[in-house]
Amino acid sequence: MTRVDGKAPAGLAVTITPMRRRHLPAVLDIEAKVYPRPWSARLFEDELSRSGRVYVVARVGPTVVGYSGLLMIADDGHIATIAVDPDWQRQGIATRLLAEVIRGAIGLGANQLTLEVRMSNAGAQELYRRLGFAPGGARKAYYADNREDALVMWAHGVSTPEYAARLKDVLAGVPGATSFEPAPDSDVANRPSHPALRGSGEEPS
Repeated sequence: MTRVDGKAPAGLAVTITPMRRRHLPAVLDIEAKVYPRPWSARLFEDELSRSGRVYVVARVGPTVVGYSGLLMIADDGHIATIAVDPDWQRQGIATRLLAEVIRGAIGLGANQLTLEVRMSNAGAQELYRRLGFAPGGARKAYYADNREDALVMWAHGVSTPEYAARLKDVLAGVPGATSFEPAPDSDVANRPSHPALRGSGEEPS
């Protein structure tokens, strides 16, 4: 899928909240809709049990409509996954999710961010560019489903006031209301990561 953020209804209210195990049935349902090789419940549970992670869901009312996850490697924040339910795409939800995992990464000490995205996914790349990411390399045959190459993108200087202003400006352009529920302090301890990286979850919408 290549759809990205479009015009959201002015009255749309989206809440971004830390992902919990109770969210996993809805997360797995979206996962199966979006990805040809979906993550398992066990992999999500493993990620949620580890520190140095930021996993969030987007809700409209009680309904989970998207999610994203990031893990820390030293002072790099690696966006590992992002997905939005196809029924809720083009509502600015991916932008909201990315903003929250980025803020979480900065809280964990990130100085730069990275992700992988399919070479063919120009729409997703444009969203990442708006958030300050720029191409930094490629990974050959990175995606196992069709052996497509991945574009590696980086955002540097994310702990600076200039980047904070950029993030604020991007969010200001997303119609509707957004509320963010911060993670408890116990969720932001950092410890070494493990290689549960799928790429950025290259379908932001």
